Amino acid sequence: MQISRHLSKSENMAAASRTWFRLSPQFLRSLRRSDGKLFHTGRRRLQTKPSNGAASVYHMANTEALPEYKHQAKIIDGVAMAKEIREEVRMEVDQWVAKGHRAPHLSVVLVGDNPASASYVKAKTKAAKGAGITSETILKPSSITEEELLDLVDKLNKDDRVDGLLVQLPVPDHMTERTICNAVAPEKDVDGFNVVNVGRFCLDEPAFLPATPYGVMEMIRRTGIETFGKNAVVCGRSKNVGMPLAMLLHTDKEHHEICADATTTICHRYTPGDQLEVFTKTADIIIVAVGQPNLITADMVKEGVVVIDVGINRVMDPATGKMKLVGDVDFEGVSQKASYITPVPGGVGPMTVAMLMKNTMQAAKGQYSWD
Repeated sequence: MQISRHLSKSENMAAASRTWFRLSPQFLRSLRRSDGKLFHTGRRRLQTKPSNGAASVYHMANTEALPEYKHQAKIIDGVAMAKEIREEVRMEVDQWVAKGHRAPHLSVVLVGDNPASASYVKAKTKAAKGAGITSETILKPSSITEEELLDLVDKLNKDDRVDGLLVQLPVPDHMTERTICNAVAPEKDVDGFNVVNVGRFCLDEPAFLPATPYGVMEMIRRTGIETFGKNAVVCGRSKNVGMPLAMLLHTDKEHHEICADATTTICHRYTPGDQLEVFTKTADIIIVAVGQPNLITADMVKEGVVVIDVGINRVMDPATGKMKLVGDVDFEGVSQKASYITPVPGGVGPMTVAMLMKNTMQAAKGQYSWD
């Protein structure tokens, strides 16, 4: 078997672009042939050294067929749910403006010419327009210094016309991401990345929630999935996705309707492969945000599990010879055992943008404001 792999330099995998790490055996266990049947690659352990490529690419050979399952999961339609939330925000904006207030305003700072970042920003400003929120994108070259960027953020913090403010991540390597995130005023921090917001929601205090975890929890809530006392496994420990998701899943629902009262386990790249499977096989809810295609396969989950796939990877489709987007879960295999599952694309991604709009509306109302 030959495998070539390039990890994207994303928020979830930033550290991976700089360090060696061990792939679990389960990562390689189930893949699809061009005729749609399952592959079985065995329980091999290997190490790879990630590069800074823009895509994750896998090439497989010499495999055996796996048995197929009969069950079929309900697909959680993130596109439809996100549209519903944006429409709710639009109604709230209309009511707000009807009372004599101006429309909420979102300022987005984009540093450099990263195509993925530009695409994300475009989606955010488009969603803002649809929700009745005014927005602006402030473009800065990657050569801008950290001090200059901090000065710009400070200026926007002091601008009363700006309700929500975010700096699109990642920032250039010569900047410290945490410094930039902490520079955004907590009351305008619609990304929920400022240490004040992080600390407050970890202590069950009112705060802006990071948009992706917020979107995942809203998906679970609106779908009517039971979480009380359930076993939840989060694969991935990034500070912007995995960690806040784990906090929201285990937190007491008395403090926030979005919290889940679940028994939560966090797994990450150093969790041994055999132990990862132990955790996932006993999980009622699995949320995966790692950046490894086919990390979770059908033989690693129990019947009726709820699977939320946050991963975004580009892989070669053997049937077409073209690149396509997939998540971290073997969708076709796992969907035959799960009760609910999110697709990629069309799952968590649209919800992230929708919850950002909701946060911006809350910022305009001064819902979270501290002196």
